[in-house]
Amino acid sequence: MILISYDIANDKLRTKFSKFLQKYGNRMQFSVYKIQNSKRMLDIIKSEIDNHFEKLFKEEDSVLIIETSENCKISKYGFLKHEESDIIIVN
Repeated sequence: MILISYDIANDKLRTKFSKFLQKYGNRMQFSVYKIQNSKRMLDIIKSEIDNHFEKLFKEEDSVLIIETSENCKISKYGFLKHEESDIIIVN
C-alpha cells in the first residue's frame, strides 16, 4: 500500500491534485490517500507529479509518499470519513 499526504496552499491546485489522486486510490482523510501498492502505479503517480504538478508548487506546498510493506502495521482511531470510497482507475 502507498500512502500519499499533501499540504497545498492554493485551493485550485489542491483540488486539482486531489482529483488526480482520486483516479488511483481511496481518500482516507482530506489530504491523505491510500493507493494499492504496485510499482507501475507508483511510477505513474511520481511521473505526473514530476512532469506536471511540481512546477506549480510553491515553497509552502509539500507532498509525502510513503511506501508500506506487507509487515507494516497501521493503527486507526476514530472514523475515517472517506475510507469506503471506490477506487477509480482511468487509463
